[in-house]
Amino acid sequence: LVQLAQSQPACGLALTTSITVDHVLRITATVRNVGGRRYSLDALSVTLPLAEHAAELLTFEGRWSREFHPLRREWLHGSYVVENRRGRTSHETPSLVFAGERDFTEWSGEVWGAHVAWSGNHTLFAERLPDGRRYLQGGELLHPGEVVLEPGESYSTPDFIAVCSPTGLSRAAWGFHRAVRSCNTHTVTPRPVLLNTWEAVYFNHDVDKLKALADAAADLGIERFVLDDGWFGSRRDDTKGLGDWWVSDTVYPDGLGPLIDHVTGLGMEFGIWVEPEMVNPDSDMFRAHPDWALITDGYEPLLGRQQLVLDLGNPAAFAFIEEALDALLRDHDIAYVKWDMNRDHIQSSGRDGAAGTRAQTLALYRLLDVLRAKHPAVEFESCASGGARIDHEILRRTERVWTSDCNDALERQTIQRGASMLIPPEVMGAHIGPTKSHTTGRTHSLSFRAATALFGHLGVEWDVTELSDEDHTTLRAIIAMYKEHRELLH
Repeated sequence: LVQLAQSQPACGLALTTSITVDHVLRITATVRNVGGRRYSLDALSVTLPLAEHAAELLTFEGRWSREFHPLRREWLHGSYVVENRRGRTSHETPSLVFAGERDFTEWSGEVWGAHVAWSGNHTLFAERLPDGRRYLQGGELLHPGEVVLEPGESYSTPDFIAVCSPTGLSRAAWGFHRAVRSCNTHTVTPRPVLLNTWEAVYFNHDVDKLKALADAAADLGIERFVLDDGWFGSRRDDTKGLGDWWVSDTVYPDGLGPLIDHVTGLGMEFGIWVEPEMVNPDSDMFRAHPDWALITDGYEPLLGRQQLVLDLGNPAAFAFIEEALDALLRDHDIAYVKWDMNRDHIQSSGRDGAAGTRAQTLALYRLLDVLRAKHPAVEFESCASGGARIDHEILRRTERVWTSDCNDALERQTIQRGASMLIPPEVMGAHIGPTKSHTTGRTHSLSFRAATALFGHLGVEWDVTELSDEDHTTLRAIIAMYKEHRELLH
């Protein structure tokens, strides 16, 4: 670790740059207000100089269900800018860029890569100056008023993580993999095969059907059963119930206990879906506390997926969610939490009227840290509509990411290859979906779907109570093969 300090008495600011070299090059900058007046910070980014022979750029674009698609271009002149303003890492603009010498490949050519390790808004910038010099720059994208430093206060950038390789893209990506694997949260135990109930039952939570699904899963060799959306409050569809994090006595009149006991009695772990950062206007919580939504006063709230963002920067809202989730994990034998987040930040202002994305992101980290401290045996997945929150900072708090809501194996070939340039395969959720894809309508063979999912953290998202004899035999063999080779793959 090297720290470089600078002070500018004339403007009342001090800057400290911390540079760490271990598995990667990791740089942060901290600005402190050492003057006597308030200081409004608009931006603070880290800049990395590159060699002049970095002649090509590799960046990534996407959208929901089609994330991490690579874009390669010549870097002859000018600048390339990526700005994410969606409030989460985003499907559209992953915070990842590579530069390389001309015609670099997976295994040849000098390559440099950089990543902003932050789960909110970010900016990435690559520029070739007129004199031939080149550089990369990255940091948090701040909205006006998000950071105002009183005397003595400071702001630190997210980690700007950089890698390099003299022999191609793959070895550069391995640096990012080593960085994730060095996190305290990164598990070294074999990644259990899971079954997620979403594409099997959607919102139709019939206890007998779910028990039958668990029976079929256990027979196939599946090790973790994850109950998805629809178990709580009035949540029978996606229009209501978010925020009411108590077990629905309509769907589960005896609570979740009988289903959990059935699952664990079969030798499987039990997991559950939550979306704590969101609220439906049609919910008991919102009716009682409409001021807890992250919305801008004076504007008609804009709904996304029939929901609003819950202001976790509000101490009362934070305490309510923390208590509800703590009780859920304390009172039930739950080994795994699928943590979703299904809409962007739009007109998102905190109680003081300032933009609320930074405060929301920090509150998310704090909430995860608190829950993990109270329930250290529980694993957490960063879902976020699949692909919308994949970054190294969230992976300090989660053991897995949901790579994409798309289980179409053909789409997944590109999605997983792109994601693998930033994260290692054991944290990459990869499921075998139904024969006909839910998102694209394509039909693929079981062998192709399995071969695509095999290299990540394998799961099944399919109604396995309705398999043909041939599919049952094949899927069982695939799961056995994954178990045999997962320590090698991961």
